[in-house]
Amino acid sequence: MTHATSIPFNRPVPSGNEFDYIREAIEAGQLAGDGAFTERCEALILQMVGAKSAHLTHSCTAALEMAAILCDLGPGDEVIMPSFTFVSTANAVALRGATPVFVDIEQETLNIDPERIANAITSKTKAIWPIHYAGVVADMTEISGLAKAHNLLVVEDAAQALGSIRDGVPAGRFGDMAAFSFHETKNVISGEGGALVINRPDLTERAEIIREKGTNRSQFYRGMVDKYSWVDIGSSFLPGELVAAFLCAQLEAAPSILRDRLGTWTRYHNAFEAAEANGLCIRNKTPDSCKPNAHMYYLLLPSQAIRQTLITSLKARGITAPFHYVPLHSSTYGQKCSRTDGLMTITDDVSNRLMRLPLFPGLGDDVDIVIDEVLRALKR
Repeated sequence: MTHATSIPFNRPVPSGNEFDYIREAIEAGQLAGDGAFTERCEALILQMVGAKSAHLTHSCTAALEMAAILCDLGPGDEVIMPSFTFVSTANAVALRGATPVFVDIEQETLNIDPERIANAITSKTKAIWPIHYAGVVADMTEISGLAKAHNLLVVEDAAQALGSIRDGVPAGRFGDMAAFSFHETKNVISGEGGALVINRPDLTERAEIIREKGTNRSQFYRGMVDKYSWVDIGSSFLPGELVAAFLCAQLEAAPSILRDRLGTWTRYHNAFEAAEANGLCIRNKTPDSCKPNAHMYYLLLPSQAIRQTLITSLKARGITAPFHYVPLHSSTYGQKCSRTDGLMTITDDVSNRLMRLPLFPGLGDDVDIVIDEVLRALKR
């Protein structure tokens, strides 16, 4: 068998119209944000999610920071979230002076455990921020019920989940707000990029202001005021039009991107069934109520040592297969600015044993090379 010389974990792949749209944006004479392509992107996102409004941002981090302001977070407030997430989820909360409260995750989905959320709620709790790990939507029925019972806001960190569905509802449609990512490692990409979608109409006007440096500039352009000025806190959260042009082509191609990724995901899942039955690994688990977007395929290995050996073995064959998050509760700054409620048994265990496999559009038959090398190394 011919071994791969280089199979990266991710490869950014244009869908077809990106360069034409970038040229069109340049010829239109507007490179700053909020041009025609931003408008088209926001309309496409609303079609996919079904939210009340969508606000394109320069990153998912920016979208989360906007959400933290819209939640009116401040010192003394607490926000419950998983520790098994990217730093941006917690950082947005810490930047407002509020406290991230980390709880453990479910063994099956690696999403935040609703039972642990219930145990962590106090009089200081202001919001719940679940993430949808690997594009598998968290148990939002339970989470939304807890939020309603305790009058809490819900912000979905849906960075990995555009196009995912649970109980017939798209990711981003469950919470008061949801943040999406278009980083080059995601399904739909623009290099850097993100969006905040909002399901509560009463938050839309303020979101526009926060996104535009705290000004009512959007109202000015719509002719609602005769001049714009500083009316709230905010920052420059919007992307430029070249980023939006690239993203627009990707959003239009989202169905074909999903089909390609699902094909690779399914080949991985079928190939490792026997290995799982023999105790060599544990495959992705997806609840029957979920239709994930094939953002990621991971394996849980029997031990941290085996994972490291496998990663090293694959690297020697030119295949990049990284681990994932270092849990935030064990990080230097996480220990300083947050608190942990309950044991983090599953989080600590999973973070030591999880390995992600290459998955991007156009991987094609190279997936078989990855599968063969993984199985060979597992059997050794």
